[in-house]
Amino acid sequence: MQLIFDFPVVSRFGFENFVVCGGNKTAFQFAQKLASDGTENLLYIYGPEGSGKTHLLTALSTSLDGTYFSFRDADTLYKGDYRSEGPSRLADHFHDAKALILDDLHLLPDYQEVRVELWELFNAFYSSGRKIAISGLTPPKELPHLDGHLTSRLLWGLVARMDVSDDESRRMILKKLAEDRQMALPDDVIDQMLLRVRRDIPSLVYALESINRYAISVKRKVSLKLAKEALGLMHVD
Repeated sequence: MQLIFDFPVVSRFGFENFVVCGGNKTAFQFAQKLASDGTENLLYIYGPEGSGKTHLLTALSTSLDGTYFSFRDADTLYKGDYRSEGPSRLADHFHDAKALILDDLHLLPDYQEVRVELWELFNAFYSSGRKIAISGLTPPKELPHLDGHLTSRLLWGLVARMDVSDDESRRMILKKLAEDRQMALPDDVIDQMLLRVRRDIPSLVYALESINRYAISVKRKVSLKLAKEALGLMHVD
């Protein structure tokens, strides 16, 4: 019987708990190579939301003692003022960083000042031999607002796509997420989720969280019957 505890879940993103499957194996191997091989110093990974890019970058940041930044937080870093003169905000953020870890490059703000800052920061790390790992939704040539020189430079390094769009990968990820939550997740519940929920990873994770919270609220173990009730409350039909 499943024991239900309403513990907050704090996942540690590391190489050891990354779910490796066919669609992300190359990216995982490249990330490990960057972390351990002195001959490689540049990695670009791309793929849809929920494919594990942030997990790998966080694992790399920990392994390399690097500094992480997501362009989702650009407004906070720049305080909405992208054209102000003065010291580079990006350079300040990465001051004394041992490795440059940049997430969500597809969200790079469309300002020439920011492009210049990014190009100068990239060159500073690259020319000094420090490690660089970057992610985005698309291949380098399809990234919006990116300087052409940086696009070409990204293609010099290791490039890998991350894809978890097959059901086997989805099952593996859901099993691992349930394990992290001390949650028993029967196979027939996963079948029901794949049948009734959108199959992108963020939607499946949201459904998993909803089932877990519903099980906690009604003090019952996770079963197919309970999952159907929880998914019904989500109005996924």
